[in-house]
Amino acid sequence: MSTINATNHIGRKISRIRELRGMKQEALAIELGVSQQTVSNMEKSAAIEADVLAQVASILGVTPEAIENFSEEAIFNIINNTFQDNSSNNNNYMCTINPLDKIVELYERLLEAEKSKVAYLEKLLKLK
Repeated sequence: MSTINATNHIGRKISRIRELRGMKQEALAIELGVSQQTVSNMEKSAAIEADVLAQVASILGVTPEAIENFSEEAIFNIINNTFQDNSSNNNNYMCTINPLDKIVELYERLLEAEKSKVAYLEKLLKLK
């Protein structure tokens, strides 16, 4: 059984997903137990066997359907629609707190807790 679609070049999709994962052909070949040349030929193929596709998908950490339906254009659309810049009306993904302020606030609370402990212990000592 092979996965065939005139506009669905599975080999190119595997290649692109592999590249996006930061994996070299050699690494994929080792995981599959084949030569690097075999992986190169597979990535040039428009269709591959379903069982090989399942193995490749597993190695790449995706489903076979994700490879079949992969669209780089869709990825760019998602990135473009979710990217936020530094402007005041687009700061949904920007840090809105100053981490140093939070550290100082935490330190002050810890210091206050220690002061209250010392005061309590001093009070206990005076009673004895």
